[in-house]
Amino acid sequence: MTYDVAIVGSGFSAIALTINLLRFLPSSASIAVIGDDPGFGRGTAYRTEFYLHRLNVPAARMSVFPDRPDDFVEWLRRQGRAAFAEDFASRGDYGLYLRDTLASLLRPRERRARVDFVKAKATACVQCESDGLVFCLDNTGELKARNVILALGVGNADLPLPKDRVDEAARPRIIENPWRLGWLSRVGRTDEICIFGSGLTMIDQVLSLRAQGHRGRIHVLSRRGLVPHPHSARRAAPVPPELPESREISTLLRALRRQVDKGADWRAVIDGLRPQTQALWQSLGTEQRGRFLRHALAWWNIHRHRIAPEVFTRFDALMKDGTVTVHAGYLRSIEKEGSGASVHYRRRGRQDIAAFHADWVVNCTGMERAGIGHSPLLTAMRDRRMIAMDDLGLGISVDPQSRVLDPQGRPQPGLFAAGALTAGQFWEITAVPDIRVQAKALAETVAAEIARRAPPYARIA
Repeated sequence: MTYDVAIVGSGFSAIALTINLLRFLPSSASIAVIGDDPGFGRGTAYRTEFYLHRLNVPAARMSVFPDRPDDFVEWLRRQGRAAFAEDFASRGDYGLYLRDTLASLLRPRERRARVDFVKAKATACVQCESDGLVFCLDNTGELKARNVILALGVGNADLPLPKDRVDEAARPRIIENPWRLGWLSRVGRTDEICIFGSGLTMIDQVLSLRAQGHRGRIHVLSRRGLVPHPHSARRAAPVPPELPESREISTLLRALRRQVDKGADWRAVIDGLRPQTQALWQSLGTEQRGRFLRHALAWWNIHRHRIAPEVFTRFDALMKDGTVTVHAGYLRSIEKEGSGASVHYRRRGRQDIAAFHADWVVNCTGMERAGIGHSPLLTAMRDRRMIAMDDLGLGISVDPQSRVLDPQGRPQPGLFAAGALTAGQFWEITAVPDIRVQAKALAETVAAEIARRAPPYARIA
């Protein structure tokens, strides 16, 4: 069998694509979803059941449908939640919402496209003139599709700690993947913890530790020592940014700071910039994009990717009472010390080396970028010159319509990409509000392509 469309992936991008394809494809069409994550569409982020693991975006902006913005809020109310548009719902509830939304679209079998969920990993792909693309699967199977959307997202674990700086004798006390939450049960009540990375994952892990009864000290080490800012308890209306014609990144950032200095709420300015972010990114040259990534990305992240006020209040209290100490510096070594480890680092802006003891070292350095190296499939496609890395290594090369480009910059027929893989083209494409728009546009494009290729009698029917 040759499917009309195959989605490769099992994270949020994949479920958003499946939902939208079910809305736009005729009942005669067929969809294959290839992925091996048992929590399809929920992933690590939306499988959590801890109530303090909150969304970082208000409920009113988390509908999976860009044309039905109240859908998630209405779902919450149907579940008996006292939900309001500006509430920060739990991530677990959002995962259940995605599951229920997909289930409701799958229910009327006779009136929707066929969907087959293929529990496997695609390991290789070849172009076939008669059948589009042919995938080799790790279960020794094969799958053919006329249209393919790559939605592989990022790697499954945080960036590994440098091996040359880690004493192997200390390795048993290092948690490289904190999302395997079983490690929490091994932590003693007063154990000292070191967390590498000071972003959103770090805050999740600190709150999880406290919920498990941990009351020991927590050291947080990152290069700049920056932690995410909170959303305002009462959201201000977005303020359109006053941007100059220049596309020098330093000039653009100065203009935003000047607008805040004149009295605008910085959160409102960032929110006002969001609808323009993709177009602004696309207007920058490669050099200016690179300067942004090298010099401004850390500050962008803490202002742009904010946390729920309730979550920040709890975390801020831990910093103020000394439970959590944030260090800015560069890791030099992790050495075995007693039953735990000694962490040595160079302080930012200084040459001296500081150290502290930790019973456990937890890696929260941030998810790797959605590049090619973490995926055997993408590696194989690159070797066949079907895809290419974008200029900055953020993902793979695509055009503004999300069509995958080969190394010569030519669109590959019937081959698309979605989500984090397309960050080089769109930049803001890892959050729900952006991915859902892309998913709807791709579903409409694929539906139009399927209709164009259908025999005349099928189109009339």
